[in-house]
Amino acid sequence: MRYSTALAATASFILSVPAAAQTAAAAPDTASDAFTLGQITVVGAKTNDLTIGTSNLNAEAMLTFNRPTLDEAVNLIPGVTASNSGGSRNERLIFVRGFDRFQVPLSIDGIRVYLPADNRLDFGRFLTADVSEVQVAKGYASVLDGPGAMGGAINLVTRKPTKALEAEVGGTLNLDHDANYSGYNVFALLGTKHDQWYAQASFTRNFRDHWDLASGFRPTVNEDGSPRDFTRTADWRANVKVGFTPNATDEYSLSYTRQEGSKNAPLHITETSQQVRRFWSWPEWNIDSVYFLSTTALGEKATLKTRVYYNEFYNMLRSFNNASQTTQTTTGGSSGGPATFDSPYSDNAYGGAVQLDAKLTGRDTLSVAVHYRRDEHNERQISAPGIPTNVYEPNQRNVETTYSVAVENRLDVSDSLRLTLGASYDWRDTAQAEEYSGARGLYSFPLVNADGWNGQGRLDWTGGDGTNAYASVSSRVRFPTIFERFSSQFNNADPNPYLKPERATNFEVGGGRQFGPAHVSVAAFYSRLTDALVSIRNGTLNRRENIGSADYYGAELSLEAQITPALRIGGNYSYIHRTFDVGAAPIGGFIRQFQLTDVPEHKGFAYVSWRPVERLEIVPSLEVASSRTTVTAITANADAPTYYPTGSYANGAIRVDYAVLPQVTLGVGAKNLFDQNVVLTDGFPEPGRSFFLSVRAKY
Repeated sequence: MRYSTALAATASFILSVPAAAQTAAAAPDTASDAFTLGQITVVGAKTNDLTIGTSNLNAEAMLTFNRPTLDEAVNLIPGVTASNSGGSRNERLIFVRGFDRFQVPLSIDGIRVYLPADNRLDFGRFLTADVSEVQVAKGYASVLDGPGAMGGAINLVTRKPTKALEAEVGGTLNLDHDANYSGYNVFALLGTKHDQWYAQASFTRNFRDHWDLASGFRPTVNEDGSPRDFTRTADWRANVKVGFTPNATDEYSLSYTRQEGSKNAPLHITETSQQVRRFWSWPEWNIDSVYFLSTTALGEKATLKTRVYYNEFYNMLRSFNNASQTTQTTTGGSSGGPATFDSPYSDNAYGGAVQLDAKLTGRDTLSVAVHYRRDEHNERQISAPGIPTNVYEPNQRNVETTYSVAVENRLDVSDSLRLTLGASYDWRDTAQAEEYSGARGLYSFPLVNADGWNGQGRLDWTGGDGTNAYASVSSRVRFPTIFERFSSQFNNADPNPYLKPERATNFEVGGGRQFGPAHVSVAAFYSRLTDALVSIRNGTLNRRENIGSADYYGAELSLEAQITPALRIGGNYSYIHRTFDVGAAPIGGFIRQFQLTDVPEHKGFAYVSWRPVERLEIVPSLEVASSRTTVTAITANADAPTYYPTGSYANGAIRVDYAVLPQVTLGVGAKNLFDQNVVLTDGFPEPGRSFFLSVRAKY
């Protein structure tokens, strides 16, 4: 059986009413194009310009720095790192203060995107052109927003109309190292807003024909040089929403989203082993989602908020004999060739959340939230589909239901001091867990449920002149996925249905202050992980156990300064250090060598925005990162893998925009100006220098 997924099901984040210093507003925001019903609780100042916020990233910043996919966009934020999974899947990854995609939930308009088989999200599939803002909660994520936020949370907030008639179109032509065509991105939006209703439709498509390697790359056995083989991808998303706003406090919205994608996976540049050199492609990577969001004032002292959703997902992974991706006739092993198969996943999820906010006094607000989500995962593998007589596997079904009950109290101790305390209880019921093997046929695993408590507290102080300080502590759990509990990993693993939840306890202190034209924000954090999953080697099989622990700590610094009306500078720096204790193996097993990978200790980003004349803006930027640890692919499943540092990099970029009309802007720019041969993970170099041309028109 295929032991990894490309798409499956979803969950729920519920909208909460944040403090005055938080991003979401208590009533619909008519001045912003952010879909406020789809926001989650993220503490930090909301930005409305080019500012790279400590927790938020707006559409202007994503456009200016040409970040069309989610992984590229959030890499601008301090404490957040983008990487590449490498291997046959070659997925784009996001780490938040060292926590990975299993430990940091992703949501769109507060509706969680969850992959029940293994939650291996490919963040390169999520487009940003129709996104108003990206919210990132780091460490402390409100219990009201739902289960699973062990290390933080990421939420994409779509747009909504702000005028009686508004329209926007945009396009970017991408050029490779030699200024030849390499792809494009297009976006269109049409919306209308009236006193008691609004409607909007948007569409975005990102197509990449190829990308080029840096000029310093030397050809290898698997890669002869530019363009990089198997880098063709295509993604599009359409969103339609209608809303009803009968008064100043209430809002009801119905949204539908359709997303389709397809991609190939580049090969490791040197490894020729069949275990590593796999010819995989994903011709389909599709999502359908319909969701209803609402907020209703119950008198002057209470507010009711609801979310109801239904999602369907379809994903196909195909494995071929050859690089031309035309033959599927081997089953692997004694046949002498790589295993070939078609592996479809068909999944659905439905659920909802209800939250009641009640003002106990003028300074005290109590919130109670209840979440429900049912995930159904269906898979089957068609081995060697090129052989007409081959026998297909039967469908294997997994059904799980997740619940969460949360309570949060926000007390304004004084005009400048707020105390927030929260707790929740999460539990998961497993109703069905099927697997298939040639020897046993279709069989079921033991149905083991799981539960866990969460607790958190935060103290916020706000002074004059933009000064603020805070301290927080949060302890959260994360339930293991189907893959972690049940997968045999191509007969290389012993399943463990009895895995317990992982837990992370996060501490943070920070603050910000205005110094003349400059605003400075700082944060220091420490996270302790317990019951972390560790792979134990017992004979020829691996088995996961809850015996690991880890310590993550670091600091972040952000600065923004409006030097003159025409000159703005900004940047941020992150330091993240991680250590992991793998614990002691049970009798009869041993723990292979293990190190944490993919996250550099030092990372920074800086930019300058200069307007020499009113219609012209020039924005150079620089992204730097220290070396990060990676592991050689050929020994990734061996008992003694080889770990080594990838090397540091300094990635320069520039963008120049000129407004030919007040409503029409032309742009030109370049990325990886220094044409560095950047490697984030073993055997998979990043794109070299590239160029782009863009146009944007708004009405």
